Amino acid sequence: MKTYWMRPRAAVVGWVLLGASFSVGIQVYGQSPANASVYYPPPESQGGWRKLQTADDIRRIGGMDPRKLDELREWLLQSDKRAFAATVIRHGWIVFEVERGNSAKTDARRVASVSKAICATVLAIASEQSKQGLTPRQMRFDDPAFDFIPWAQPLSDPRKAQIKVKQLLNHTSGICPEATGAPNDGKWDYLMGHSGDQRTERLAFDPGTGCGYSTHGLTHAALVCETVTGKPYDQFAIEALFKPLGIEHWWFQYYDGPEKYGRHPSHGMGMPARDLARIGWCMLNQGRWGDRQVIPKWFVEQTAAPTHDVKSPEMRWKLNPSVFSHGWELPARHDPASGRSGAGIPADARSKPGSGGQLLAFVPSLDLVLTRQTGSSGEWQYDDYVRRACAAVIQDNRAADR
Repeated sequence: MKTYWMRPRAAVVGWVLLGASFSVGIQVYGQSPANASVYYPPPESQGGWRKLQTADDIRRIGGMDPRKLDELREWLLQSDKRAFAATVIRHGWIVFEVERGNSAKTDARRVASVSKAICATVLAIASEQSKQGLTPRQMRFDDPAFDFIPWAQPLSDPRKAQIKVKQLLNHTSGICPEATGAPNDGKWDYLMGHSGDQRTERLAFDPGTGCGYSTHGLTHAALVCETVTGKPYDQFAIEALFKPLGIEHWWFQYYDGPEKYGRHPSHGMGMPARDLARIGWCMLNQGRWGDRQVIPKWFVEQTAAPTHDVKSPEMRWKLNPSVFSHGWELPARHDPASGRSGAGIPADARSKPGSGGQLLAFVPSLDLVLTRQTGSSGEWQYDDYVRRACAAVIQDNRAADR
């Protein structure tokens, strides 16, 4: 069943599937005043990212090797058969873009788990605003998460009371790891552990003692954001992050539930490759966009290291647990024994892969942002993309105009 509804200056479409529904938004915003030393692009409808067109400009201004970018293009086209859009930003310029079936500007297909990094970023903004007294509730990442999730009462497992907000983001909460095989989507009674499914009812381990990649954890985080801000997660994300960065295309996933739970947005969403790059560019620039501190600087700094002390491998893929930070991941820390390698990736790189070849990454030491968006699911060589893009950087380049 389709439903249609409107919000000011945005057209929205929703539909229901497996207990979930989705809303789509398109909106145009003005550009923030530009910082004198860093370039910030206007929205795509007003010109968007500036783009280098010639090999000479790509080498001289963008500081990238055109030959290696040609090799990257061929690798991307051969890496799978999915439709996709991929964009690489250096010094505030698009130096590389490939589109096969998807528009990098307007195609807001599903970004899968990339939405986890976005949700964590939005939650950090909510926390910072709460510290300034701008929200109904105060929240810090070390606070008990379920103090902000009233729909989960009574707790299906008393250990849930011990879970900290940050543990929802770094996969150490114990909430329904993907290793259990439980569906990621469902109605809120299932997600809260009230449907009789032991996989969502009981924690897989005591909070903070293990690492289990958990989509359910970020679903809970969206509810924390709603309680702290007094606004649905999607509305707050649009107002606090998307609008200031000039993001124009998105959709959000919603879950329904019995009367006690109602209907709420989850963290799941879609966004075009160029709009994803705005989030990476803001993170790369210490959370600033023009003259505004959009993302808290403390959050950007904390994402550069693991935000837990778990040593045991992640449950599903047996990954090095130190890969996981606040929603973002640290690809340089991948251990070849897990089938992933961080070789050739700078230590300060942050990324978030999503099933189907979705990726958002930024590398402060190289002034580099890269994205890929397919809307599909399945395996892909995420680290090779990051590694190849980094290898295309001309290390001695110093662009005068960012």
